[in-house]
Amino acid sequence: MTEYTETAEHVHESGHMHRDDEASKMAMWLFLFTELLLFGGMFLLYGAYRFQYADGFKVAAADMNSFIGAVNTIILLTSSLSVALSIGAIQRNQKKLALAMLWFTLLCGLGFLVNKYFEWSHEISNGIYPGGPALQEMSNGQVIYFGLYYVMTGLHGLHVIVGMVFLAVMIAFIQKDIITNSNYQKLENAGLYWHLVDVIWIFLFPLFYLLH
Repeated sequence: MTEYTETAEHVHESGHMHRDDEASKMAMWLFLFTELLLFGGMFLLYGAYRFQYADGFKVAAADMNSFIGAVNTIILLTSSLSVALSIGAIQRNQKKLALAMLWFTLLCGLGFLVNKYFEWSHEISNGIYPGGPALQEMSNGQVIYFGLYYVMTGLHGLHVIVGMVFLAVMIAFIQKDIITNSNYQKLENAGLYWHLVDVIWIFLFPLFYLLH
C-alpha cells in the first residue's frame, strides 16, 4: 500500500512538473510573440518611410560601417550556436560544458555591445545623433533614417543586455543544480529569448547596412 501511494505521488508530481514546464514554455512563446509584434511594427514603419524617402535612405545608409555590422552578425550567430550547445550539454548531464558554452555566449554578447559602442561613438563624434548638428544639414529622409537607426538598434541592444542577464542567472542556476539534465526548461526559455535577439538582428543588419 505504501509503495503504491509513493508511486501515485511520484506520478502526480511528475505530471504536475510536466504541466508546469508546458505552461512555462507557452508563456515564453507568448512573450516572444509580443516582442515580434513590437519589432514587426518598427519594420513596417521603416518600410513605409523608406518607400517615401528612398533617396535619403540610400545616402544615409552609405555612412554605415557594414564591416562592423557583419562582424556583429557573425558574433550573434555564433552565440546562438553556443546557447544550443549548452542546452544539449545539460541534457547529457555535461555540466561543465554547459557552463562553458554559456560563458562563451556572454562573451559574444559583450563583444557585440562593445562593437556597437564604438559604432555609435563614431556616429556621435560626427554629429550624427538626434538633434545633432550634422542632421540639421541633412534631408528629411536622412534624418528619419538615423532616427530609426538609433531607436531600433538601441532597443535591440537593450534586449541583448536583458538576454545576457537571463543567461547569467542560468549560469548561477546550473552551478547550484537548480537546472539539471532532468529540469532544464528555464535554460530552454532563456535560449529561446536569445535566439529571438539574434533573429531580430538578422533583419536589422540588411535594413541598415546593406540596402543602399
